[in-house]
Amino acid sequence: MDFSPSPHIEALTARVRQFIETQVIPLESQMHENPDGIPAEALAELRAKAKAAGVFAPQLPVELGGLGLSLSEIVPIFEAAGRSLLGPLALNCAAPDEGNMHLLHLFANAEQRQRFLEPLAAGVVRSGFAMTEPHPGAGSDPTMLQTRADRDGGDWVINGHKWYTTGAEGAAFLLIMARTDPDLPAQKGATIFLADLNTPGIEIARRIPVMDANNPGGHGEIYFRDLRLPPSAILGEVGQGFALTQARLGPARLTHCMRWTGIAQRALEIATAYAVQREAFGKTLSEHEAVQWMLADSALELHAGRLMMQQAAWLLEKGDQARSETSMCKIFVAESVNRVLDRAIQITGGLGISRDLPLSTWYQAARAFRIYDGASEVHRMVVARGVVKKYGTGKMKG
Repeated sequence: MDFSPSPHIEALTARVRQFIETQVIPLESQMHENPDGIPAEALAELRAKAKAAGVFAPQLPVELGGLGLSLSEIVPIFEAAGRSLLGPLALNCAAPDEGNMHLLHLFANAEQRQRFLEPLAAGVVRSGFAMTEPHPGAGSDPTMLQTRADRDGGDWVINGHKWYTTGAEGAAFLLIMARTDPDLPAQKGATIFLADLNTPGIEIARRIPVMDANNPGGHGEIYFRDLRLPPSAILGEVGQGFALTQARLGPARLTHCMRWTGIAQRALEIATAYAVQREAFGKTLSEHEAVQWMLADSALELHAGRLMMQQAAWLLEKGDQARSETSMCKIFVAESVNRVLDRAIQITGGLGISRDLPLSTWYQAARAFRIYDGASEVHRMVVARGVVKKYGTGKMKG
């Protein structure tokens, strides 16, 4: 691998970072006041500025209004965008829309592309991915999927209960995972449907209150009651739901890592600047070995995480499923981001736990990163299976 970014990517990363510093970070104070993180009109204005600055939708192909970058090329771009929780929203590369755009780009037919993908790519609508269910349904184990889609004449009728559908309130449409053949394992008997949010049979029961930063649409709890959809609502083919989801989740795990690395890097910078200025016991905090080690550990983990992301992205671009590598990356970055933020708060002390700095807000929001898109324990299980498969048949040697 060549680890040096091209001059084009270097210049674009610098441009994204400048946009985040000058246009996005000044709006962060609104996040505490608005349940959607930022008013819809302010977000629309911000996205218009991102388009004018040539930094909008770096992950999308040019024909969809994006910058046409590959997965490995967006690693530093998404990190720069992620320096603010509002940054990915401004550039239209935030979850869940970024993953949904990727999925639709790969599998939507011409009609679905025009109806769902194109307005989503333009940043004029939002979407939700309705897969996770409360007990006894699909959570960390997606094969426990309970939501059913049954044939009725020429249509499909969906009944089920979902929650943690990010962005649900105010979304234009949902991608819904449902079992279409109860006689088959969920891996082969599930299908993804596309539905406008205002379709009869969709009820958003509530926005779940969570320890997370405010974001557009929150996390919705949804009931599907006799939701009737035509066969044209199916994404891909009947029974392909899990295969399509895997194509979405691999890259999506990495993009989560990229964005959160931006927050963690900014936290390290804030902590370092404070440590250099703050004096205690006759010298600056940065001169105390205990603080130096915290700064060093954070820099070390950020560096290792970046290398893991680059390698996993490279494998995915080659056509490798990279299941172990993306799981390793999700575990390591999710856990190290939490440690970096924890150290930054420890270094900045009383100021760090106040809302005068953004560290406490990030710390609260980052805790969920170790759970969504696969809890760390689930990804460790995936990695362990790979280890056993690769080395389990070998002979023990003294």
